[in-house]
Amino acid sequence: MSRSERGGVVWKLIALLCFAALCGFIYLIRHPLLRMAGGYWVVEDRLERADAMIVLSDDNFYADRASRAAELYRQGVARVVVASGRRLRPYTGIAELMQHDLVERGVPENAILRVPHLADDTREEAEALRPVVDAHRWRSVVVVTSNSHTRRARYIFARVLPASVKVSVASARDYDYDPEHWWENRRGQKRFFHEAVGMIVAWWELRGASKEALKPQSVVQSSRSEPQDMVSQGRKRPTFATTFSALQPLSPVISSRP
Repeated sequence: MSRSERGGVVWKLIALLCFAALCGFIYLIRHPLLRMAGGYWVVEDRLERADAMIVLSDDNFYADRASRAAELYRQGVARVVVASGRRLRPYTGIAELMQHDLVERGVPENAILRVPHLADDTREEAEALRPVVDAHRWRSVVVVTSNSHTRRARYIFARVLPASVKVSVASARDYDYDPEHWWENRRGQKRFFHEAVGMIVAWWELRGASKEALKPQSVVQSSRSEPQDMVSQGRKRPTFATTFSALQPLSPVISSRP
């Protein structure tokens, strides 16, 4: 074997040893790295007095989002709590269930504004809520959602709501997601990767979109007389999936009940 060949073998061996040492080091510090990755999705803004709190749809079994909103209401963060929820039937949905949870936790019924809608994801929910924010001329809102969902929710609402509206997020504990140990159970893993994929989709769908370009939808008053209920079905923008297909998204209508 020539000297150059021996030198090449030595360098390959050194590179292999370095790679093995790097893998071993990463293995040793895997838990801090996983905790850092899990905590990335959880944000908690410094909360100041806001015009309204918006509790996002699809709370968990323990109603953690409603519990967090009730806690903030008692602290005086906002005097209006928006119960945003998907419609499950023509006559009821998650907004009504959330209202029940809020009242049970001490929020007065006359402080709750129900907003049923047909949104399938966070972006569509933000677009369904924008007419409500416009109609009430709110200039600051606190979005209450599960801890793993806070970063994505803030990203989406900050781009969908008008530029004049200050958006803050409040993190609600989620029994299914512990950022310190998310990799140890299946539900935590699902939450983590759902947020990772969801953030990519949100970035894709809102890429290059300015708040000024997202025009508010009109709000039509209906003849129904329930003062604590506003129905919103915003026009859907093309989703990540339909961007690359010939299918056109559905176009619902917006209506509200004063």
